Amino acid sequence: MRINPPGYPQLAYLRAFAGARIARLSDARKRQDLGASAIELAIITAILVGLAVAVLVIINTIVTNRANEINSNNGKIP
Repeated sequence: MRINPPGYPQLAYLRAFAGARIARLSDARKRQDLGASAIELAIITAILVGLAVAVLVIINTIVTNRANEINSNNGKIP
């Protein structure tokens, strides 16, 4: 039993993938306004990442404070 039929479909996929990327790049070069949208997306992403980090810090602080409030007798029987 052959896993790959004659003609190597992986090579055909790679050629199609590379061809699509090259076509997309040449189309992007024709349009000059793509840089502005990329910068806007980068700024929005940075803001969202900052918000996510802030939420994680707040949650970590709350959980740590609650964990420190728990009385532990270290396994000793009272």
